[in-house]
Amino acid sequence: MSPAPLSRRDRLRNRAVAVAVLVSVWCLLWGSFTWANVLGGLAVAAVVLAVFPLPPVTFAGRVSLPGVLRFVLRFLLDLVVSSVQVAALAFRVGHRPASAVIAVPLKVRSDLNITLTSVALCLVPGSIVIDVDRATGTLYVHVLGVRDRAEVERFRRGIWRLEERIITAVGSAAERRLVAAPDPVSPQSSADRKGTRV
Repeated sequence: MSPAPLSRRDRLRNRAVAVAVLVSVWCLLWGSFTWANVLGGLAVAAVVLAVFPLPPVTFAGRVSLPGVLRFVLRFLLDLVVSSVQVAALAFRVGHRPASAVIAVPLKVRSDLNITLTSVALCLVPGSIVIDVDRATGTLYVHVLGVRDRAEVERFRRGIWRLEERIITAVGSAAERRLVAAPDPVSPQSSADRKGTRV
């Protein structure tokens, strides 16, 4: 079943959000929010949206301020903890840290959720998304410091909790019910750096 077509108001809102994001990125790249940078960003945004029209990204969720605050605070904590852990691994002389590629099937398979979860994972030191299977909503994540199956499962559960925080912050009621469901059965497709299954 195809999604209902967007109304004119929804299309204008989506375009306004895209312009605002592009202008913000342009100003951040230049390092300041001056009138010249804002006008330049508007010009670049107009060209980008005209030359590279994007399919509409439907957003059926609602922004929850407590959920956003919880996500941001936990993300900052994870950022600090992971930075310390990666720094400790880097300074251990003669130690070669174990790593793994872990398959994590997300509970909500929307493009927006896959993107937000992937970006949040990539911003935390020690983990990076190396592949995505859109059909199944599965992320393949390279992780440092994983030594055994228990740590693989702990990291996988951590990604599901991250997804839950994202959906709580910006998801719809139906998506919140999906992330509240029990965790999926763990796939048997993770490989450590030697190529063995973990």
